[in-house]
Amino acid sequence: MDMKLLGRDLDSGTILTRGREVIAIEAHALTQLAAALGDSFADACRAILKTQRQLVVSGMGKSGHIARKVAATFAATGTPAIFVHPGEAAHGDLGMIRPGDVLLVFSNSGNTAELRAILRFARLNGITIIGVASRKNSLVCELADVPLLLPNVREACTVNIAPTTSTTLQLALGDALAMTVMDMRGVSKAHLQKLHPAGSIGLALTPIGELMHEADRLPLIETHAGMPHAISVMTAGCFGLAGVVDAQGALVGIITDGDLRRRFGVLGTAFAHEVMTHGPKVIPLDMPAGEALVFLNDNQITAAFVVEDPAVGPPVPLGIIHIHDLLRHGLN
Repeated sequence: MDMKLLGRDLDSGTILTRGREVIAIEAHALTQLAAALGDSFADACRAILKTQRQLVVSGMGKSGHIARKVAATFAATGTPAIFVHPGEAAHGDLGMIRPGDVLLVFSNSGNTAELRAILRFARLNGITIIGVASRKNSLVCELADVPLLLPNVREACTVNIAPTTSTTLQLALGDALAMTVMDMRGVSKAHLQKLHPAGSIGLALTPIGELMHEADRLPLIETHAGMPHAISVMTAGCFGLAGVVDAQGALVGIITDGDLRRRFGVLGTAFAHEVMTHGPKVIPLDMPAGEALVFLNDNQITAAFVVEDPAVGPPVPLGIIHIHDLLRHGLN
């Protein structure tokens, strides 16, 4: 950006140009970071995976904000992790760090003075140090057992001072470490759901079996049921459909408002099996609620029966879920 423009009320075009420039600078830096990953990244992931106690993440200033977020991401994805402020560490919080921990330190320059105490404490106590910095010949990289060198790029700040590009790189590297270690641990959706019992993430991961309407609400009819009965069941059920089951209780078809309109002329004499749509879409009992919402939207249906496992045995209806149920719970 032209330095002469600083401090002026700029037109919208210039403002947009600057915003896009910042994003482009950081995007280019991320591409450099991805290309720069090497064996040290794999070593860092293995060290974190083998942590006997917990991962301790630390950093000062803007790097500290990134470190706090990275610790939270690790904790939320199966790796016990805490953030320790380096300034507070030198005033007693070093007691939070014990042998068996792994220390992950973020610093752009690598020479942040406040990190000296926590780094030396870790070295004296045999704690593995993973150091993230942009300078190879720095305190952080020299004391680290596993140094992770960030590309030495300019900040998106016009005068190359405000931490912008550097913190974006730190955040991306922290996410890359956390997601890779999560995969190495084999963390499942069920495990993540236990770690996120509340909020939108917890709701999206909740098995549909915990949200569905159960047996006493199921609008079911037999294959030879007359259409007056079918319409009565559909009306009482308030789901806009009726499931058609065979003698063994397996779902063989479904009748919707659309089926009624298409066969309107024969509704007085037709049976359920003559009007129904064969092979209706069903939802497995353990499907996460977030996926169930996508399933309903993708298939352009408002409700579906829930079954044990459509791939194993006849689809016996255990419940039913309506898209409005998911929206009322807060999914979107």
